[in-house]
Amino acid sequence: MQDLLHHPAVQAGLIPFLVALVTAELFLRLRLSGLAVIAGFAATVYLASDFGFEPLTQAHKIVWLGIAAAALAIPLTLLTWAHWRMLLTALTSSATLWVMWDGLQQHTPADAMLQGAGGALYVGWLVFWFDGLRDKPVAAGSAGIALGLGAGITTLLITASLLAQFSLAVGAASAAYLALQIVSNGSLPCGRSFTLPLSVIAGLASCIAIFDAHQPWYILPVLGLIPIAALIPAPEKWGVRLRSLTLSSATLSCAAGAAYLTWHPLF
Repeated sequence: MQDLLHHPAVQAGLIPFLVALVTAELFLRLRLSGLAVIAGFAATVYLASDFGFEPLTQAHKIVWLGIAAAALAIPLTLLTWAHWRMLLTALTSSATLWVMWDGLQQHTPADAMLQGAGGALYVGWLVFWFDGLRDKPVAAGSAGIALGLGAGITTLLITASLLAQFSLAVGAASAAYLALQIVSNGSLPCGRSFTLPLSVIAGLASCIAIFDAHQPWYILPVLGLIPIAALIPAPEKWGVRLRSLTLSSATLSCAAGAAYLTWHPLF
């Protein structure tokens, strides 16, 4: 049993999927089913890493920022303010620089500025556009699967690291969240408790993996297209299942494009 729990596919796939399934159902009456993402991610962290502060590595920073994002999202469901979206974008862009700081110090000032600006823009972009999906549970679930898988597979093609497991975990949790909607043929509550930690965790993990491994920067904009692809027209009258198929196909094509560019760089 212990050997099974130590298998990366179980840690980053099966376990977060099952934990997310249970969490989405448990918190349904509280309209906090979106917490399925952070619950699945936390299960992977428990099995594959730890929740420590020392040493405060990039992976530990991602863990605690993901947890903080989920915790912050809960009160935001009760607070209506037109500018939360822009504020969250600015905060997460700034936090990206904090996470990347150790890596940036190893580069020349010019390269550090370019990578820092690129990373902050990428994560902020994901947070901004995923926030626009917070009231669209089918679209958010489809985009979450694509971003988690796209970022995870892209990272695995670069190096088999803990960061890949982080991304794959939120992708698996998103798959559980969407699967419940498909089976019941009805929508689950979403909100920022789903979209904020998802975009923060997968965004930071993919950004750091690509920059630290000196991979082509243009992979990130392709991943950044995923939440845009989730906005394609999919009328409510189509039903949950047809909308899930349509939106998943659109978003996963972006994820596949990012993986292809990692495997076959343009230059």
